[in-house]
Amino acid sequence: MRLERFDLNQLIVLDVLLEEKNVTKTGKRLHIGQSAASAALKRLREYFGDSLLVPVGQHMELTPLAKNLVGPVRDTLMQARATIALRPNFSPGEISRSFSVVASDYLVGILISQAMPIFARESPGMHLEIIRPPHDVMGVFDRGEIDLLCIPKQYSEKIQHPQVELFYDHQVCLVSEASDITELTMEQYLDLDHVSIRIGERGSTTYEEWFLPRYGRQRNIVCTVDHFNSAAKLIMGTDRIVTLHGRIAREMVKLFPVRIVAAPFDIQPLVEVMAWPRYLNEDPEHEWVRNILQSVAKSL
Repeated sequence: MRLERFDLNQLIVLDVLLEEKNVTKTGKRLHIGQSAASAALKRLREYFGDSLLVPVGQHMELTPLAKNLVGPVRDTLMQARATIALRPNFSPGEISRSFSVVASDYLVGILISQAMPIFARESPGMHLEIIRPPHDVMGVFDRGEIDLLCIPKQYSEKIQHPQVELFYDHQVCLVSEASDITELTMEQYLDLDHVSIRIGERGSTTYEEWFLPRYGRQRNIVCTVDHFNSAAKLIMGTDRIVTLHGRIAREMVKLFPVRIVAAPFDIQPLVEVMAWPRYLNEDPEHEWVRNILQSVAKSL
């Protein structure tokens, strides 16, 4: 099919070429062979009047025009895929698709688990694929490989896609039940050994960067973990401390011999945000899932 002299089948080839920046890899991904991929690149160059890919050393790099095409081409393809997936009469009970949701175990325990009875009752055919934040979470999101992304607001502000705030939380400290600590001064807090929770690519660097200019020193981190659920176990029977979100800390107190101690500092509350690709904004099934999560978040 052609639109304004452009073969729309080439749009898929263009998208992969812009991502791979390699004709051979493009041919393999699309199962069309290197010669067919080369021929497609030649036609694309003729249409745009631009090289699109140019050799730089031993690699190929995108021209300025090609760089400007990356976002629009991907958005167009994702919107097309979403459009052909739409059904005229929407009913939650008829959803049979899978939704990929990126969320930490904190979000799973506090929010998504509370929504599961609703999903199970009203949409038993729906499948949720819940994934921990990958290292390249923004890149994965921009490639359209994530349907819903739940992350703190300081990271979501960089995303040029629809998003809503879900809920707030505050930082508290968790200590072993056997510890003598009942309250903390800032000096005591910084003198203690810390277990640090680091999620995603940057981990807790933002948290550490907050300390240095205010107190002139960093926490003494003796252990790091990339999820929340093990944090309490890592301080049990020690004088170590972990700083984490209040909602999950209160759940841990019910399960493990640990206590909550007030944090000796004021820090901006955590704001959890849900973001999704703009091409899914009008998708009724996706919107239903979003609305359920938002409704549960309001009840927390």
